[in-house]
Amino acid sequence: MATILCPPNYVLLISLMVGCFVAASASNFYQDFQVTWGDGRGKILNNGELLTLSLDKASGSGFQSNNEYLFGKIDMQIKLVPGNSAGTVTAYYLRSEGTSWDEIDFEFLGNLSGDPYIVHTNVFSQGKGNKEQQFYLWFDPTADFHTYSILWNAQHIVLYVDGTPIREFKNSESIGVPYPKNLPMRIYSSLWNADDWATRGGLVKTDWTQAPFTASYRNFNADNACVWWSSGSTSCTSSNSNSTRSVLLSEELDSTGQERLQWVQKNYMVYNYCTDTKRFPQGLPPECTASKS
Repeated sequence: MATILCPPNYVLLISLMVGCFVAASASNFYQDFQVTWGDGRGKILNNGELLTLSLDKASGSGFQSNNEYLFGKIDMQIKLVPGNSAGTVTAYYLRSEGTSWDEIDFEFLGNLSGDPYIVHTNVFSQGKGNKEQQFYLWFDPTADFHTYSILWNAQHIVLYVDGTPIREFKNSESIGVPYPKNLPMRIYSSLWNADDWATRGGLVKTDWTQAPFTASYRNFNADNACVWWSSGSTSCTSSNSNSTRSVLLSEELDSTGQERLQWVQKNYMVYNYCTDTKRFPQGLPPECTASKS
């Protein structure tokens, strides 16, 4: 199990529910993941405790989880590409199979040295996304590892950075908005060149003299996620399902979580599809007007 370290102003209950800094984990990348592309640019090191992805002019690299999941909470510590990372994208996401897929995205858009990364988020259901929100971070994500978490249950999806919620996407099926709840999803991550759009809309290109670009991963934790079994059931339907996992499957953001979310969105949000009236001249998506997404 992971050891959880929390800021002193967080009460214990909030610490457990939203997930604070994961300091240690029993996960092993050899057991939990496989490098799927990159011709040796993705490496599992330190007896399975560390995974690195690299990008050069010839190719990027990527990995995926061995398990699929249907609901729960997933944590990964990532240290992003340092220095001049303009043009690069480090993607970390959940995605289902098929042409009508579900997906929950973190994408980290590189930038020139000294300029902040942009965290690009999106949610897809039935193959349709267009629900982007983008954020700056309140720290340098290249100087050390930080924990990026996805909480996914039937009520909502919450994206966290070091235990602080940055985005909540609520289930709005009651007003006709598709929501990812039926398809199991695998964890993926990749590091690739996207200098046609990633940095300032493609104006800043990748500086290949800085290659190879490298992102690092450690302390994956899916203890509170529901592993999908081929029988069609999950580990959360078994009699030995843990109590924390059961709570997370129905967890809502409490007042402290809502306050932290509002703090991030007020101070660090740089794009919100729910306020982009030029993009949606016929009217904003229904979930945007029903409640804040």
